[in-house]
Formats: sequence, C-alpha cells, structure tokens
Amino acid sequence: MKKTIYTIAAMLVFGLTAMSGVEQASRATSSQAEAAAPDQSTTNDSVVKPEVVAPESSVVDEVIWVVGDEPILKSDVEAMRMQGLAEGVTWGGDPECVIPEQLAVQKLFLHQAAIDSIEVTESEISAGIDQQINRWIQIAGSQEKLEEYRKQTLKEMRADMHDEFKNQQLIEKMRKKLVEDVKVTPADVRTYFRNMPADSVPFVPTEVEVQIIEHRPRIKQEEVNRVKNQLRDFTDRVTKGESSFAALARLYSEDPGSARQGGEMDYVGRSLLDPAFANVAFNLTDPNKISKIVETEFGYHIIQLIDKRGDKIKVRHILLKPKVSQDEIDASMSRLDSLAADIRAGQLTFDYAATILSDDKDTKNNKGLMSNPTNDGMTSRFQMKDLPTEVARVVDTMKVGQISAPFEMVSRSNGKTVVAIVKLKSRVEGHKATITEDFQVMKDVVLAKEREKVLTDWVVDKIKHTYVRMKDRYKNCNFQYQGWVR
Repeated sequence: MKKTIYTIAAMLVFGLTAMSGVEQASRATSSQAEAAAPDQSTTNDSVVKPEVVAPESSVVDEVIWVVGDEPILKSDVEAMRMQGLAEGVTWGGDPECVIPEQLAVQKLFLHQAAIDSIEVTESEISAGIDQQINRWIQIAGSQEKLEEYRKQTLKEMRADMHDEFKNQQLIEKMRKKLVEDVKVTPADVRTYFRNMPADSVPFVPTEVEVQIIEHRPRIKQEEVNRVKNQLRDFTDRVTKGESSFAALARLYSEDPGSARQGGEMDYVGRSLLDPAFANVAFNLTDPNKISKIVETEFGYHIIQLIDKRGDKIKVRHILLKPKVSQDEIDASMSRLDSLAADIRAGQLTFDYAATILSDDKDTKNNKGLMSNPTNDGMTSRFQMKDLPTEVARVVDTMKVGQISAPFEMVSRSNGKTVVAIVKLKSRVEGHKATITEDFQVMKDVVLAKEREKVLTDWVVDKIKHTYVRMKDRYKNCNFQYQGWVR
C-alpha cells in the first residue's frame, strides 16, 4: 500500500517543474493570445496548436530522481558538483550520473538509520562543524578573511552546515552498524596477500605517535557574569511574556544545531547528553518554567521542557559561550612555553607534565598520548591526515623526541579554544607493506574489502525493495549499483 502511495506522489512530483521567468512570461503571453484569438477548434479542425516546451537550460529546478518518497533535485546535484570542484574531487565518471546515484545511496542509508533509531548528538555535530571551519580558517589565513570570502559570519556557516553534518554522521553510523559483525582471520589476510601481485602491495603512509599537553585559557569572571546575566534576562523576558523561548534561541543561542529550530532538540536519552545538562533537563516537570543556569563543558545553558516520552526527553535550550580574551590566550602561551623549556632542560618529563598539568581529559590519563579511533578500536598511530589540522601542521616538521613551541588550537572534545604543546613520540616513514611489520595494515585492507562487499550487497538489495523513479535522460547512465532502472 505504501509503495502505491509513493508511486502516485512521485508521479505528481515529476509533473511539477519550476519555470524560469522567461518561460513564465512565454506561457503568459501564449495564454493572452489564446484568449484574444477566435476559437480555431470550431473554425478549422486541421489547425493544431503547438505545445510550448521550455529548453532544459531554462529550468530553474526540477525533481530528477525520487527514492522512496524522497526527491533529488537538479539543484542538489549542481551544489554537490560545485563543492566537488572547489575541493578538487574527481568523480570517476560523468558527474551528471555519479552524483545523483551518490545522493540516492545516501537517502537509502538515512532511511535505514531512521528505521533503526540511529542517533547523533548535537555535541558530535558541533565538533565536526568546528573542525571543518577550523580547517577553512587555516586555509583562508584568519576568521575575518574566511567570513569575507564566504560572505557569511561563522554563526551563519555553522547553521548552514548543521543538517549536512548531521546526515553525514548518521550515514557513517549506519554503515558501521551494517558491517560491525564482519571479521577476517589471519589466514584470510595471508591468503589475500600471497596472491597479490608485487606492484599491488599497498603503500603505508607515514604514521606518527603524538603526545599532547593542553592548557585551557582562563575565562575572566566578568565575562562569565556577562553571559549569566544575559541568560537571566532571557528567563525574565520569557516569564513576563515579553518574548518566547524559541524566538530568543533563534536570535542568540550559540548552539548552531538547535538555534535554527528555536533551541529545540529531538527526543534524546540521558546517555547522549552532557551529564550536567541531563541532570537538570530530566528533573524538569513544568513546560512553563525555565531551568536554572546550567554549566557544561560547552558553555552555559537555560532549558525549557517540551515533553517526556519514556526514558527520552524533548527540550529547548539556549547556549551562550563565554569568550576567551587575547591576553588570557597569551598568558597560556607563556605558561606552556616555560613548561616546554623545563621539559627540554630535564627538570620534569613530558609524561609527568601531561598527567599532572594537562587540561585534556581524553589524554592526561595516558601520559598525553593521543588516541585514534579505528574500525578495530583505538590506536596511538596516526596518519598525518587523521591528526587535528593544527597538530599535523606542527608535527610535520618535527623530529622524534622534539617538543613543539606552544600553539593555539580548537579542542576536539568541546570546540573550545585551547593552547597546546606536543611531543613527537615516534615516526614510521611511508613504505611498502610487509606481512611481518604491517600485519594490521594488511588486515585493514582485507577487512575494508569484505566490509565494502557487504555494503554493496546491502545497497543492491535495498534498491530492489525501494521505489525508484528517474528522468529518462539518466536511464542510460553507467551506474555503480544495479537495479536503479526499472
């Protein structure tokens, strides 16, 4: 029954195409002419009025594919193509065929993620957005230059990026779930590489191990007071009926994910929230009241209850982040510069300093050693591309055992500005993989191939059971997956 509804909806959607101003004017003129002219159907049955068909180049936008009940627009393809050009992406085929298929596959994964109740937290989304923006800032040279180039403020960029990053993370979690049970044995690895031609043996990129000490610049009390007073003012305005919580969230909240939704978060369990936030949110009982000010690692919040459903809660919140002053950043730089000098002089070890003095909760209990999450768990080895941008730039020119000068970076855990020093613990230069030295690398190659096969089989099977319709001009494409054309 659902498929029939999808089919009817899709046929209606395919019949509606946005018209350009030229086409609209043309059709309006034709209509006026027809109204003014005599009814030729009664005077000359042999006269047939030609159908006015707008050239494809004049179409502003149109639905080119439908997958399930989700449309793919021509503008979606063009936006992805332009982004690819900006980032130097090579499509491995005709972009007009490759891109719609990629978008269609994404919709299959997103649909399954919704069925399986896959969730991502706002903190995960914010962290991903902050990392991307930080990379852009490094390329542009400064925040001001980036904003000038993109003609947007950072807040506007974050708002525009939110949904895309949320979908990316949902897709990635769904893919991981589908292949979580795929395993390979040592015998599988040896057999695979025994039959591999010598010139096909993978090249292992340079890998490094890095220790880090982070120092979080102090936020001045007057800045904390400013933020708290602003949140108290928001509470008063809502309580007095001068404004709605949602309106204030849209205007002032610094959580890019929920601000555009009036501060509203979707139903979420306690485990996916910051503990301090969860403790206050889950104790709210009256939707007409606003919580006390809550401090989390992300900043300061006020919260309004919307609904409770079992062990999940739906709330609105407003987040404000105290700003770190430049003089406090400079003070942290000076402190870490002195600490690095003491370590170089042998007055204490990097391991000890990281354990006692670092503000990075993710590494301090491991003597500052950074951890890299992989499909098989955590490892201390990083390829340069997997390191935070600021760390990779510093480590790239360092020698093993060397300690860096202090530098400013954005913390991966909460998106806050921190100052850091790093020590290059080890470096393994790039080389051809060998079964004795790089078994894990070779295992990852075989495992990746097995997982990709599982994902390919899943997509092909999913296509069979999903309504798909596309414009005729796409039916001759050489698609990666079979079954799109019916």
